[in-house]
Amino acid sequence: MFNLTQFCRALAFAALLAPSAASAQSLDDVVDLDLLDGWTTTEGTHIVGLRIRLAPGWKTYWRSPGESGVPPIFDWSAAQNLQGVRYLWPRPQVFEQNGLRSIGYHDELVLPLELFARDPAAPIVLAGEMELGVCKDICIPMTLDMSGLTTTPGSRDGTGSQPIRQALAARPKTAVEAGAGPVTCAVSPIADGLRLTTSIPVARQGGDEMVVLEPGRADLWVSQPATQRRNGILTAAADLVPPEARPFTFDRSKLRITVIGRDGAVDLLGCQAG
Repeated sequence: MFNLTQFCRALAFAALLAPSAASAQSLDDVVDLDLLDGWTTTEGTHIVGLRIRLAPGWKTYWRSPGESGVPPIFDWSAAQNLQGVRYLWPRPQVFEQNGLRSIGYHDELVLPLELFARDPAAPIVLAGEMELGVCKDICIPMTLDMSGLTTTPGSRDGTGSQPIRQALAARPKTAVEAGAGPVTCAVSPIADGLRLTTSIPVARQGGDEMVVLEPGRADLWVSQPATQRRNGILTAAADLVPPEARPFTFDRSKLRITVIGRDGAVDLLGCQAG
């Protein structure tokens, strides 16, 4: 779960250690990013991909990076004719180190993007930066350039289509695809926020399952959920604490739940009162 305090500490720690990492291995050799051209969808949006190649032993992080990870940040303010971006994350892996869990990718990440143009008849010129953390024995904050791709409206199967399609096929299943039932959630006040308990009717995903709760507010601290399974129901309970450290109104429709296991993952949106 995103933890602002841990994130700031991680960046400060990484800043101190980055020079020693650079002396051991050139930063240019640690991570490489390139843009993959894809295709125009029937809705008029454009699919492209970010391909991040990592040196052996290095990893980077998912959108919700866990207790010890660093969340990626995207800045597309320099792009032209770009109205919005939807990130289509493939299923991540759970890492455990020193008793802490993080969520991310090793070796290579292809992240498909769905681009929405202000003018669908005109090309989109991508230009921007991605801030991310890459870790091995230490963690290094990096800023990567995301420029150099211009889309062609109406294009089909660009040069990067195959790896993009493979990454799309590796996305977590939807509730319908997984045969999951309606998720219910109970909310109760605690001294500094809320306790959220979710009941998830979903098949086992294999191994030690991890539940990620994203409440739809970036300013909330979310504790590591405590989970248990009984009679086909996966229960996950976590504390949600806002900056003002008091109970607040919770919007169940904004909740995003991801169940990650050894063999698969499921992405669930919203929950009913229960």
